[in-house]
Amino acid sequence: MSTATDQPSAQHTDPGPELRIHCPADGRLVGIVPDQGASEVAAAAAALRAAQPAWEALGPRGRRRHLRNWLNWLLDNERRILELCQAEAGKSWSDAAIEMTVAIDVINYFTANAERFLADRHVKPAGIANKARTLRVQARPYPLVGLITPWNGPLGGPMMDVVGALVAGAAVLSKPSEVVPLTWAEAVEGWREIGAPPVLECITGGGAAGAAVVEQVDMVMFTGSVATGRRIAARCGERLIPCSLELGGKDAMVVLSDADVERAAGGAVWGGMMNAGQACVSVERVYVEAPVYDEFVASVVAKVEAMRQGMDAPGSFATEIGAMITPSQTEIVERHVADAVAKGARVLTGGKASGPYFEPTVLVDVDHSMACMREETFGPTLPIMKVADEDEAVRLANDSDFGLSSSIWSKDRRRADRLSRRIEAGSVSLNNAVIATFQTPVPMGGWKQSGLGSRFGGANGVLKYCRLQTVVAERLALKAEPNWFPVVPKKSELMGRVVRFLGAHDWRRRLGR
Repeated sequence: MSTATDQPSAQHTDPGPELRIHCPADGRLVGIVPDQGASEVAAAAAALRAAQPAWEALGPRGRRRHLRNWLNWLLDNERRILELCQAEAGKSWSDAAIEMTVAIDVINYFTANAERFLADRHVKPAGIANKARTLRVQARPYPLVGLITPWNGPLGGPMMDVVGALVAGAAVLSKPSEVVPLTWAEAVEGWREIGAPPVLECITGGGAAGAAVVEQVDMVMFTGSVATGRRIAARCGERLIPCSLELGGKDAMVVLSDADVERAAGGAVWGGMMNAGQACVSVERVYVEAPVYDEFVASVVAKVEAMRQGMDAPGSFATEIGAMITPSQTEIVERHVADAVAKGARVLTGGKASGPYFEPTVLVDVDHSMACMREETFGPTLPIMKVADEDEAVRLANDSDFGLSSSIWSKDRRRADRLSRRIEAGSVSLNNAVIATFQTPVPMGGWKQSGLGSRFGGANGVLKYCRLQTVVAERLALKAEPNWFPVVPKKSELMGRVVRFLGAHDWRRRLGR
């Protein structure tokens, strides 16, 4: 990777196709990376496969040392990494800083628990004939895992998945979004700088590079759009390799009449506006019971109007949300707002784009005929709908092709627990927003069109990158087993009687009568 300040050497040669990365907020050139093709992906995959057996042989304790050294490197270079993350994604500094928090939490959690998660599982034999055997299940990693990540989390996104795969003993061929490849490429360079084994590689390029990754690996972890996820799933099916897909969301927030309205309003604004609403788990639609609707809307509008927008100076924490990542993403948000207004919705605050920014927006009088309530917006909007009761709220929350995350707000814990069992989504946060995404001991995954499989989930966050291998051992090795050839009629008949006697549950059948 090169930054905008790098100068070509006197013997500079044509580097081939390149991607030029510009800051969404001010348009400046942030860096240049190669636009790699299938041959380069294949070469990287071959090198990773060659290094993987030694990495697996280190065991979880040996691998832990390298991962924690990597964490040390990330912390030592934190300011530089976060400045790069902010610049290429146009984030506010507070949104950029969250990404390092994710890296710290994930590395510490999985390295602390790796030995326990990967320990052999000893199983009690079933049936009298197997009493003389020992059964063991051991986890063996897929040799090469492909990791393809989107643009909304340049550091945190890959970290949520790469650590589990490395802890498992896999080598990882990663491909960040072509929109924001710089931060992750730099993090992978850090892996090299600490002298870790060469089992992590970063491929930079567009869709063709991502497709080439899918062709080379043994398992795919993909986060991104439903359309791309479908294509990856289809190709993985053709290749008979597993994939885990975390796709789009249209997360619903249900505010009940007994909720703490002020807290719920704060949660809605945080959940809907963080990262400029560009998160798969953003609050994208809110259903509020009628008795508290007016109070809730007034509080949300006041909080949104107080928000500061812009890409603030590194380390300043001077704004809440930053820029939209691309003009095309801004166009989607504009279309959703315009469609809502055309169909009768009202904009209480915001509603317009201003250069690379889209104003934090609150919409009311919305319904499910509007795109803002049906399609993934991925922008700083909060459509709020009044409902008569909890049944209507749950029905509307479930009236979606997506089912990633959700939240229920109520002071009555039993009521909230009861309703959580009716919500069709992979996670439900009670009296909080987005928070389920960051709980490493439990699974984070989507239902419906929001994906297949899950990330995190305690041991599953490591074992999903493994193949389970059964080992059956004889306690006492006889010269021959009773059922081995040659077939002897009397011996076979006796074996059948013994099996019947031991397996039946009444004397008539035990004795064959």
